[in-house]
Amino acid sequence: TGFTGPGSTGSDIAFTGNYAIMGNYLGFQAFDISNPTNPRLVVGYLCPTSQGDPTVYRNLMFVSGENPSNRTDCGSAPLTTDSTTGASMERFRGIRIFDISDMAHPRLIKNLQTCRGSHTNTLVTDPDDRDNVYVYVSGYSSVRSDAELAGCKASNDPADKSSSQYRIEVIQVPLAHPEQARVVNAPHLLADLAGRTVHAAPTADTVGRGAAAAARAGGAGRAGGRAGGRAGGGRAAVAPNPTPGVGQNGCHDITSYPAIGLAGGACGGYGLLFDITDAKNPRRLTVVSDSNMSFWHSATFSNDGDKVLFSDEWGGGSQPRCKATDPLIWGGNAIFTLQGTKLDFKSYYKMPAAQTAQETCTAHNGSLIPVPGREIMVQAFYQGGITVFDWTDPANPFEIAFFDRGPAVGGSGGFWSAYWYNGYLYGNDEGRGIDVWELTPNAYLSQNEIDAAKSVKLPYFNAQEQQRFVWPATFALARSYLDQLERNNGLSASRIAAVRSELTAAESASGSARSSRLSALAASLTSDIASARDHGRTQRLQAAIQGLAGM
Repeated sequence: TGFTGPGSTGSDIAFTGNYAIMGNYLGFQAFDISNPTNPRLVVGYLCPTSQGDPTVYRNLMFVSGENPSNRTDCGSAPLTTDSTTGASMERFRGIRIFDISDMAHPRLIKNLQTCRGSHTNTLVTDPDDRDNVYVYVSGYSSVRSDAELAGCKASNDPADKSSSQYRIEVIQVPLAHPEQARVVNAPHLLADLAGRTVHAAPTADTVGRGAAAAARAGGAGRAGGRAGGRAGGGRAAVAPNPTPGVGQNGCHDITSYPAIGLAGGACGGYGLLFDITDAKNPRRLTVVSDSNMSFWHSATFSNDGDKVLFSDEWGGGSQPRCKATDPLIWGGNAIFTLQGTKLDFKSYYKMPAAQTAQETCTAHNGSLIPVPGREIMVQAFYQGGITVFDWTDPANPFEIAFFDRGPAVGGSGGFWSAYWYNGYLYGNDEGRGIDVWELTPNAYLSQNEIDAAKSVKLPYFNAQEQQRFVWPATFALARSYLDQLERNNGLSASRIAAVRSELTAAESASGSARSSRLSALAASLTSDIASARDHGRTQRLQAAIQGLAGM
C-alpha cells in the first residue's frame, strides 16, 4: 500500500523494533512487521518532504528534505515569498526530527534548516559520546538565499571556505533534548577532488557473471530461472563512459560504519573514504574515481571492513540502463579491496538479466545479508526488480537470487530500496509501497546459511549506518561453514560427512554429554585446519563448534 496522488513516490526505508518506516515524497508510513507475511499499516503521516529518506535511532527519526516547495508546517499550500529576494520563512530544506516513541502518533520536534537541504542523511554513533548522536547531511541541490538562512553562500570556487558547496553538514543531536539539535560542523571535504582511474572496458558479456550464467540456465533462485541475459558472445569492448566525474561539490550518500571508524562517501563522480573516529570532525582519507562509473550513489562495506562496494546510479534512476545493448560495466557496482587507507579496484557487478526499454533500471539502495563467512547483498534496481549477489571474492561477484518486477503500468514505479532486516527482505516500491520476500535455498545458498542469517537480530537498521554482524552460537552457524566447505571443496568429503554426523549426534544429546561431544569435535578439527584447502573456513567451523560447547 502507498500514498496516492501527485508526488506520492516511495523512497527509502528505516527499521526499528517491529516497525518498517517507509519514506515517501509526501511523508512516511509505518508498518508493524511483527508478522512479516502480513505487514499492518500503523500510521500514514502526511508531511511533504521530498525526498523523505528516513533514519532512526531509539525514539527519534530523521527525515531528509531538499525540495524548495517543502513547508515547515508539513502543509501543501504555496509558500509566501519575499518579492525581492525570493526568500520564505515558511520553506523547509534540511532535516525534520520526529519523536516516534508512540509510533501511531509521531510528533514533529524540530525542522533543522541547512543551506542546500538534505538529499539523504546518515546516522553516526560515537562510542566515546553516549549523550549525543550525529547526523551527516548529504546534498548537492542549489544553495538557498542568505536572506532565508544566514551564512548560506552559493560560491562555485572550491578554494572559498565560506562556500555552502563542497561540504557536508554535521548535526549533533542531544539524546536527552533532541529539540536542541544543531549544526556543529560543516567541513569542506570535497574541495579539491580531481582525476580518475581509466579502466579498459571488458566485453559486456564477461563482467559480473560468474555463477549467474549457470543460475539463469539452471533456474537457481527461481524455478525456470530469469529469462535471458545481456547479448554476449564475441561482443567488442565498449568505450569507457565519456563524461564521468560530474557533480563533485556534494555527496549523494554517505555510509558510516562506526565499528571500524570509517565512512564511505558516494559524491558525484567520486568515491571517498572518511575517518569518523571523532564523529563531530570527519576527515577525508582517500579518493577514488573510475572511467566506467557515472554517478556514484552509495557505498557498502564488507562486514569485516576489508572491502567496499560503490554503486553507480547511471542516469539518476530515470533511464532504462539494463537493456540488452547496455554493458554490464555501467550502472551497477564497482568493488574495491581496502587495506589501511588504500582502495584497490577489483571488479564490477550489475544485475545480469536484460530488461526492456520501458523499464527504468540502474543500481540503487541495498544492504548486506548476514550469511556467515560470506559477503552477500540484496540491491534494488528499480523496475529491474531486486538482485541478491555474492561478492565474497571481490574479483568474481555473481548473482544467486532475484525478483524480476516487470515494467510499471501507467506511470513510475520500481524498487527504490531493498534491505535485509531480521530474517526477511523488504522493498519500497516507488508506486505501490511495501514488498516482503523470504530467501529459499538453492545451489548457491543453503538452508543452514539462511537459518544462520536469521539468527542475527538487530534492534534497528539504517542502510547508511552499518552495524557489525555477530552470530550467536547455533548448529546452523556450524553447518553453514560445513556447507561452504563442501561447496568450494575446502575440506575432504569424508571429513565433512564425519563432522556432520557428529554434529547431529551432539545436537541429539543434552547437558554435559552435548558439551563433551562438541568439545571433542572442536579439538579434532585442529589438524584439519592445517591440511584443509580452505584454512579460514575450517577455523571458523572450529570456532562455531567451540561456541556451541560453551568453550
